[in-house]
Amino acid sequence: MPQPKELDPYANPRAFYGAELRRLREAAGLSQNQLGEQVFCSGTYIGLFEAAERRPQLELSSALDELLGSGEHLQRLCLLARKSKVAGYFADAAELQQRAASIAEYSSMVVPGLLQTESYARALTRAAHPFAAQGVIEDHVRTRMERGRLLDSPTAPVLWVVIHEAALLVTVGGDAVMAEQLTYLAEQSASRPRVVTQVLPFSAGAHPFLDTSVTLMYFDDAPPAVYTEGAYSGQLVEDSPLVDQFCSAYDLARASALSPETSLSLIKSAAKGHTTDAHLT
Repeated sequence: MPQPKELDPYANPRAFYGAELRRLREAAGLSQNQLGEQVFCSGTYIGLFEAAERRPQLELSSALDELLGSGEHLQRLCLLARKSKVAGYFADAAELQQRAASIAEYSSMVVPGLLQTESYARALTRAAHPFAAQGVIEDHVRTRMERGRLLDSPTAPVLWVVIHEAALLVTVGGDAVMAEQLTYLAEQSASRPRVVTQVLPFSAGAHPFLDTSVTLMYFDDAPPAVYTEGAYSGQLVEDSPLVDQFCSAYDLARASALSPETSLSLIKSAAKGHTTDAHLT
């Protein structure tokens, strides 16, 4: 369990939330474990909020306010602490990626965000938001590129990616954009020892993740978590039995995929195919 530490409560909204939660808890004479039991979570979870290591949750903040008799104090602080540059439904998962020791992703139709080029990300964003102003599109792209810099960190997580073969063939942004993206994917897979990429071929047939994108995050000091995403929504899953089911399904997808070496050859071949098509148009 994270030990109480001295925070500057004015450093940022999350630190202020953590400091206030700790103040209210101690005023009530409760330990982290005792408070957690009364709001149906672990004392470790309470400790993460107090240490400003996790983004507070609005539903939990409401329960804490009611239990601690703090009106809507923690709920209001929660709204401030949850502000993020990424979509609200993805914000918690984006933060967890920063703390993860390893990340395992499955993508059925597109290259995962951490390995996207700017042009590819822009084409995907424009397809998802066809009526948005260009400035909004650029903000999304800039944020996604910032997320990709996680792999440049000295403490970068191990990233294991399984991509369905369809993602190599669906043309996003035109053949030139696809050729650039797949060449970049091949380069990252070959040059970064902490990035492992496998392609799940069409011949693998049906599997549990056939119509979804899944990100599994593993931590040195906390249980794993899962994030699933669709076009306009996503869900963070932390329920242990369900997380275990996702992990088992991912293991099956990984076992059915081509080896990293064979996958790399297939990615390079697909990049050449898009390059040829781009020259013909």
